[in-house]
Amino acid sequence: MMMSLPVADLTPAYLPGGKSGMESGMKRRVLCAVALLFVFCGLTWADEGMWLFNQPPKDRIKAKYGFELTEPWLHHVQTGSVRFNNGGSGSLVSADGLVFTNHHVGRVCLQQLSTAQKDYIKNGFYAKSQAEEGKCPDLELNVLMEIQDVTAQVQGAAKPNMSVAEQGQAIRAMQSQLESDCAKATGLRCDVVTLYAGGMYHLYKYKKYTDVRVVFAPEAQMAFFGGDADNFEFPRYDLDITFFRVYENDKPVHIDNFLQFSHSGMKDGDLVFVSGHPGSTERLLTMAQLKFLRDAGTPFTLDRLSNLNTALERFAAQSPENARVASDDIFGVENSLKAYKGRDHGLKDAELMGSKQAKEDALRKAVNADPKLKAEYGDVWDNIAGAVQKQRELLIPYTLFERNSAFVGELPKYARILVRVTEEKQKPSNDRLREYSDARLPSLEQQLFSTAPVYKSLDEMTMTASLHFMVKKLGADNPTVKKILNGQTPEQVAHNAIANTKLDDPAVRKQLYDGGPKAIAASNDSLIVLMRTVDPEARALRKEWDDQVQAVLIQNSTRLAKARFAVEGTGSYPDATFTLRLSYGTIAGYVDDGEGIVPKGTKVAPFTLMGGAYQHAAKHGNKGDYELPTSWKDAKINLSTPFDYVSTADIIGGNSGSPTVDKKGEVVGIIFDGNIQSLPWDFAYEDRIGRAVHVDVRAIFEALHKIYHADGLANELWHGGRQGISAPTGMSATTH
Repeated sequence: MMMSLPVADLTPAYLPGGKSGMESGMKRRVLCAVALLFVFCGLTWADEGMWLFNQPPKDRIKAKYGFELTEPWLHHVQTGSVRFNNGGSGSLVSADGLVFTNHHVGRVCLQQLSTAQKDYIKNGFYAKSQAEEGKCPDLELNVLMEIQDVTAQVQGAAKPNMSVAEQGQAIRAMQSQLESDCAKATGLRCDVVTLYAGGMYHLYKYKKYTDVRVVFAPEAQMAFFGGDADNFEFPRYDLDITFFRVYENDKPVHIDNFLQFSHSGMKDGDLVFVSGHPGSTERLLTMAQLKFLRDAGTPFTLDRLSNLNTALERFAAQSPENARVASDDIFGVENSLKAYKGRDHGLKDAELMGSKQAKEDALRKAVNADPKLKAEYGDVWDNIAGAVQKQRELLIPYTLFERNSAFVGELPKYARILVRVTEEKQKPSNDRLREYSDARLPSLEQQLFSTAPVYKSLDEMTMTASLHFMVKKLGADNPTVKKILNGQTPEQVAHNAIANTKLDDPAVRKQLYDGGPKAIAASNDSLIVLMRTVDPEARALRKEWDDQVQAVLIQNSTRLAKARFAVEGTGSYPDATFTLRLSYGTIAGYVDDGEGIVPKGTKVAPFTLMGGAYQHAAKHGNKGDYELPTSWKDAKINLSTPFDYVSTADIIGGNSGSPTVDKKGEVVGIIFDGNIQSLPWDFAYEDRIGRAVHVDVRAIFEALHKIYHADGLANELWHGGRQGISAPTGMSATTH
């Protein structure tokens, strides 16, 4: 699964996960990751890049594929693409506001709407009419309408006579100002996006939808068929899809521009495009930063996730209801664990890191060879290394106390927000912590006042586990740890805090928010008291981080970007930032290197067939994660219908739910994963074996008609919500 899980962490959003014992294979895969910004293998450029829509690789695509990216095509795909605030991507696919994404992106809403009597994760969901569509409590969707270059304004806010810390504050203040001015002028959501680590800043203007309702989802068993064992593997047989609808004023939104579902599908060798929101890549980091991730950031995250996973599994084993309420957390943590294990192996791969070192050495040599460039940029690598050393020192306490990882749970999260936001709102918007600026308050309020159910038993368990982890990492004699525990055990602190809080009531949260600092200061709510206690230390860590780590990195990464532009030119793409990007590639099989679920040397075909799901189930005894849902066992389908397929499109975590479109801009599939050989793509792309994994549009129509009998939804997709004859009950399966 490719989704970027929003867990508190120092490392960027995770890449697809991995398995143990992979280092030797990774060495084989890094064939072309040498000292070039783009990978060049043979006679043609590889299909590398997560490209900005306002800086697309038109010449590359035309030269290699003979296809011209026109401005109307780009605008059509851009405004048909959707960002999910929970870390995924999607697309608008009908005139009546239908939205298409992955099941694992939509499962948060499904979990929130489920009860012990109606488990939509286990049994699936289908609204036969709009009146039956289930409203998500706190889901926000964004559609990118416009991009504005604001590099001069943001970089210009940092004056030469300022200290590094003052420059960092000035840059943050200017970003907040630009966002607030934009939001007031346009009524849109406005985000200033940092690109090239500060070399460029763009203002992204989004149409925001907050009334989002689920329309259809298959059973989780079919969306995640094969379970964790098949995760990040291929061949696959997953129907990882969900449909939502966006509303305004209690009516479905009319959409003039949407991505029509293809009526034909694709074949081996065809060019496809992926329009989505990759979470984060680290392809442009310095060696000092990569070594920090290898030696400190990633091992710490693995330790933290393992601790939480053990606690979740123990909790789920206690009762069926515990298993139900914890299922989404378990899914996310297990997925993240596998992902970070893959990240760990990539960072420890000697050949991959060697290629990164060679690339950095070549750039430093070019800079030092030019007296002007050396004078301007020669010290940036050492300055970044100094900031990284401070980052190492702050990593554990900053993550635990400022990022709230010592207090895992929904209710502690609400308490932290309330303690912080009520104080921050007393300041001018530009002087606040960035997450509490005026432009960002509407989205924060939607989360804070969510009516989604909160399970105190689950929160008490996760908070107990995270407090134990805090003691393990810092020791019982740490002053902040002693203040938090106050002579009690982690179990006692968590029980008292969760059992006695009233923050599970949205009305109580609203009352405290509206009451401001006085209400927070006067509150005797157990969690509010706890967060008030730790906030001074957390704020001090935040200031130290902002001034001595973040500000130094921004200043010197901006200079490094300028040095790279001077030496290599500006025809590159920036690292991913959970903003809209365009990737491209061809549908293509590969010869497996033995690290996946098939033997070494196997020629892996680019398509699987729906009939293969039945064979895969039978191979594994049709039980456990390989048991087909009853709906599939009883269905009469065309077994030769293409199911999932792979391509060379460049993706990473956050691309989950990204539409795959053809040259006409029509949807021919949806991204839901990468194969295990794509693990190093966070750091270096190669397309010899690494592949993106998609669900085929033909399988979607086949399943909607013949398995789930969702003919109304299938007809809406076939016609884009417009009137016409019904969609056919089967599509041609011969084009694979």
